[in-house]
Amino acid sequence: MAAISLNAAGHPIYAKISPVTGFVSEAIAGWAQQHLSSRCSLLSDGLACFRSVVAAGCSHTAVVTGGHHLNDLPEFRLINILLGNLKTSFSGTFHAFKLDKYAKRYLGGLCFLSNRRFGISTITERIANALSACKPCLERALRAAELYA
Repeated sequence: MAAISLNAAGHPIYAKISPVTGFVSEAIAGWAQQHLSSRCSLLSDGLACFRSVVAAGCSHTAVVTGGHHLNDLPEFRLINILLGNLKTSFSGTFHAFKLDKYAKRYLGGLCFLSNRRFGISTITERIANALSACKPCLERALRAAELYA
């Protein structure tokens, strides 16, 4: 599931990308309750499961594609750019890694950098501070954390 937060001028500010169990109403409603503000307005391609975001208090507008590819619709330009960059990044960088196993980490890393791109001059300092605050742990504990993410 991918979502982009826009500012008043329509420019992307934040991105949220995370796996869902499937594009069914229950999964989308749970994702929306966990990740979206109740004041947000969602624009989707009209897939029926996206109507379930209303349960999380969000407003929903569906754009019926009418057989057009999403690349042809300006409403979806920004999300298509984000997903295209993600696909290029994964195929170029992670082709030798176990994508199925580590996809959640890769998505998290992409969102971390994307959401902090306006403060890029301080990102090295912020990562160093976060690393210095972490306690040492065994590799097995790091891998077990994925079971609870």
